[in-house]
Amino acid sequence: MTALPPLPRVELALVQATEYFAAELTHPASAAPNWTDFEWTMARAAAVLHGVTPLLAGVLRWRGPPAWESFLSQQRLHTTVRHSRIDTLLARIDEQARRAGVAILPLKGVALYRLGLYSGGERPMADVDLLVAQRDTERVAQLLHGLGYLDTSISWKHRVFEPTDDAIAMVRKVAASFGEHCDRPIKIDLHTRIAERLPLMAADISELIFPPAPHPGLNAYPSIAALFTHLLLHAAGNIVLRALRLIQLHDLALVAVHMRDQDWVQLLARRGNARALWWAVPPLELIARYYPQAVPPFVLATLRPDCRRTLRGVSRRQTISEVSFATLRIEAFPGIAWSTSMSERLEYILGRVIPSRELLAKRAVLRTEEAWATQDSWSEMSQGKRILKWIAGHPPRPQAMHAVRGALEEPANHTAPRPPPADGYRGAIRTP
Repeated sequence: MTALPPLPRVELALVQATEYFAAELTHPASAAPNWTDFEWTMARAAAVLHGVTPLLAGVLRWRGPPAWESFLSQQRLHTTVRHSRIDTLLARIDEQARRAGVAILPLKGVALYRLGLYSGGERPMADVDLLVAQRDTERVAQLLHGLGYLDTSISWKHRVFEPTDDAIAMVRKVAASFGEHCDRPIKIDLHTRIAERLPLMAADISELIFPPAPHPGLNAYPSIAALFTHLLLHAAGNIVLRALRLIQLHDLALVAVHMRDQDWVQLLARRGNARALWWAVPPLELIARYYPQAVPPFVLATLRPDCRRTLRGVSRRQTISEVSFATLRIEAFPGIAWSTSMSERLEYILGRVIPSRELLAKRAVLRTEEAWATQDSWSEMSQGKRILKWIAGHPPRPQAMHAVRGALEEPANHTAPRPPPADGYRGAIRTP
């Protein structure tokens, strides 16, 4: 196993690469950065953490070291083949949903592809998210069972389905590999509502997302404003956890530049008298920082007063590095600035010190499902030991260190994937 460099050096390189890639996605430079071998290695880790490796393969105007170029091209190929696999899966789901007479809404990445904002293989998708009406949950579950999927876990947000065929045993090692891999199993997250805890109180936008008159099979978001609002809420939830990815910010910017004035008015209409969009300010501030032309000034001017002064002040200074895995150290209370009342703040602190049964159960599931959790001692520690270790030295986050170790230990020139099949999913979803 490769020895880890000092953590401050690792974090500095991750932050450097993160901010550099953020700039490249808007204003590509003509010359490669003058990085050391170690910094190029950490750049691979940062690109994986932010989900932008295949996108960078088509954006960058310069050529880096051979290992970097090989890594970009292979990651783009793996993402392209995986995208084709997801297309084929969606086609099967659409066919079965039409036969069963149930409506399903594919979320986030699938919708972005269907709008033509990405071409095949530019944007990775870790899994497939589907939204269904509560009354159709069991029918859709049976549909997925018929496609070779089995329930593996459930949380307050969704039910997780994973493939159960014999081939799954052959790809366990693939699941732990560094970066994108075309053979990684495609999980399905089945949702009956769209909500995020910020950090405890749930912001729920479900009624905005599901089409008012859905048809059997795969549907589209009812409007581009609905898609943007969902992406915005998902980004807010990840900012709370300091787990935002650069690809999420890029998604939002791409959708934003396609929105017209009436779409922004539709978004702001949800604000109402209850200041229901207070949580939208932090992700909108980040978009405005990195994509200055994407969000009309009147949108932020309208929403800023709805956001608590403390959070509003923090948000105007934040960078993508500070709210992502580029910042390595575990924080005791990362979402405390999002608390909307003193009682919620105290409840949040208590819940971080004494985790609920729900959180402990989630940790147990992660230890069996996520590669970063199975390979890090932090995931196995009791709460007491976690607190003691945090007091002793602020340990690094296991999700980030999984990517760092992968970049240090795995060769950059992965084996090329098989060519994608020609029978991908192409046209069942009607776009807004």
